[in-house]
Amino acid sequence: MADQEIENAVSRALEDSPDRNFRETVDLAVNLRDLDLNDPSNRVDESVVLPAGTGQETKIVVFAEGETALRAEDVADDVLSGDDLEDLGDNDDEAKDLAEDTDFFIAEADMMQDIGRYLGTILGPRGKMPEPLQPDDDVVETVQRMKNTVQLRSGDRRTFHTRVGAEDMSAEDIADNIDVILRRLHADLEKGPLNVDSVFVKTTMGPSVEVA
Repeated sequence: MADQEIENAVSRALEDSPDRNFRETVDLAVNLRDLDLNDPSNRVDESVVLPAGTGQETKIVVFAEGETALRAEDVADDVLSGDDLEDLGDNDDEAKDLAEDTDFFIAEADMMQDIGRYLGTILGPRGKMPEPLQPDDDVVETVQRMKNTVQLRSGDRRTFHTRVGAEDMSAEDIADNIDVILRRLHADLEKGPLNVDSVFVKTTMGPSVEVA
């Protein structure tokens, strides 16, 4: 359960957000400090499963063949075969569009080498190389987990953003999501909480409210 201060900040962000004619997301902004982000080993690059979900549609594309592909069709937004992969390799524009429109890729482990060959230069720099699906992994379970996953990625910038919910979720659920993200950051950063300068929460169009 999240700290009450986090929940209070989320409540203020939701209350202060003007009414809009669309469903706003709730986003977290994290400002880092005392890290040399020119060194890739110091950069934040994590996938975090949110306990209350993202509150938004998350587009998942699976590269698979045979039985795995058939099972994935029930839960993934799209399922691509080895032939589809080769076709994408010959069409940079189509591959780039797919990369931009897709939140996460999943691929059978034995297809990863070909994905690297055909799409590595497009997916790699975008931080969207697929999560490998091992033979014993359940593709349905993996897709469902990824639908509740967000990326924490700083690159070489001190400030990064991530989605933590939607405006019609409860403040408690959004706060629980933020709590999980902050715990992961504190565990992974070199100096833990000391490497976090400040944290703000806001709806898409609303004002920022400081969390920590």
